[in-house]
Formats: sequence, structure tokens, C-alpha cells
Amino acid sequence: MAKDSARFEVRPVSGTLGAEVVGVPFGGLSEEDYTVVRELLLEHLVLFFPDAAGLEPEAHKAFGRRFGELEIHPFLPKLPGHDELVVLDSEQGAKADVWHTDVTFSASPPIASVLQIVECPPAGGDTMWSNQYLAYEAVSEPLRDLLAGLTAVHVFEHPGTSYRAEAEHPVVRTHPETGRKSLYVNRLFTRRIPQLAPGESELLLNHLFDLSESPQRVCRYRWQPGAIAMWDNRATQHYAVNDYTGRRVGRRVTILGDKPEGEAARWPVWAPEGGAGVGGAMARG
Repeated sequence: MAKDSARFEVRPVSGTLGAEVVGVPFGGLSEEDYTVVRELLLEHLVLFFPDAAGLEPEAHKAFGRRFGELEIHPFLPKLPGHDELVVLDSEQGAKADVWHTDVTFSASPPIASVLQIVECPPAGGDTMWSNQYLAYEAVSEPLRDLLAGLTAVHVFEHPGTSYRAEAEHPVVRTHPETGRKSLYVNRLFTRRIPQLAPGESELLLNHLFDLSESPQRVCRYRWQPGAIAMWDNRATQHYAVNDYTGRRVGRRVTILGDKPEGEAARWPVWAPEGGAGVGGAMARG
């Protein structure tokens, strides 16, 4: 339990991750408040602040900056006059209805995000998060031993532009603050495990995706206008449920990241027998 968490009302929202936190003074977060929120985030992985309606853009950015430098996204739309505040509007295609961890195609993926929903439909449009510590712990010991020697390639190509990014990370990463291990692959961006043959890579990744997305390791949050979610991007995945009509608009700041650390790869890049080293260059789908 976080130190001095009694200064706020904390209400877990599932048995595996997520908690509502009531009473956080976003307009004037003291050092003690910041410490408690940070410890609660490490404990629950996702924090929800239901009483943040009326939060001004400058206060939103200031809250995010308490945790690190803010990202200026290369192409997502921004709130005018606030380059750090991305606007996620369902009417502009912002419906991330595939399980993912944010920006794993970067060499230094973000450590956290702070999303405020400013408009949402009367029903539907929930967001789900999954606990990747528990996904890793669901892996059998022999398979864990294999995973400790594997990396994965993460890729993103922006439709209609020349933007492409690719990064390689350990399949299992170690959280820099808690020391716990978690799965670090996701269905949206992870393309291949270069130490394995393409068919083996696809089979193993699909198994790991299923573990990562299992409902027994998930919390689901019903949005109200003004509510905020903050999540630890190093040990979670999330999914925006696309089950609604009407408009859903959010504003998000993203806190710049660190380099995912884990066990070094124990095998070379796969090459076909008798052939040149083409590695895992055959992407999944």
C-alpha cells in the first residue's frame, strides 16, 4: 500500500489492477501528494481520477510534468496552443480498439500517459487495461526460460505518409522501479521474434498475446466527462472499446520514456538452413 495513501480516498476497481483516487488537488499538487500518487500508480498500475472535471490544459500539462518530460507527438492532432496535449477524437478516427502498449516501436517508449475524457457517449466507449506482470507470471517455468533469451521487433507505419519506426526490445522487461518482470509484446505493434523461425515466432507471439489480453487480468472503466486515467505504460496494455455511437473526445499528455531492460538475447538471429541470415525479416501479417 502506498505511503500515506489515506490523504486520498482510494477505491480498487478490479481484483488485478486499477483504482479510483478521489481528492487529488490537480491545481496545486504538493511534493507529498506527488509521492503518494506515484506510489499508488506503481501499486495499481492504472489510476482513475473521477473528480477532475474542469481541469485546464495548463494544469493537465503541469500534472504530467511532475512525472517527467512531456512528448510532442510527431503527427497526432494537438489542442491549439498546447503542443503537448494530443486530442483523440473518435470522429477523426481515434478508436484504438486493439490491445496495445503505447509507442513500443520507439527505442524509448513512454513511461506513462494521462488521459482526460472531455466528451463521451451516454453508454459505451469504456477503456480496458491489462496487468502484464500477471501475464508473465501465468507463463510456465520452461517457457519463461525460453522467453528470457528472446527479443521482439515492434513496427509502426503511419497510413498515407512515409513515417515508419521500428525498435527491438526484450520479450520480458524488468520494471526499473519495482524490479518486477512483465511481458512486453502486444498485438498492435509487435511483428516478430528474430531469434525464431517465422512460423515459431507467430505461434509464440499469438500465445503471449492471448495471455496478455486474458479477462482475468483486466479492469474496465466506465468514463464520465472530465474523468482522468493515468497508467504505467511499462507494465500494462489497454484497449478502447468501440461499441458506441456518438462522439468520444479525449486529451492526453504522454511522459517520455526509458529504454526497456531485460535479459540479453541468448541466440543469434534465425536464418533458414543453408541460406543467408535473413533473420526475422518476414513480418507477421
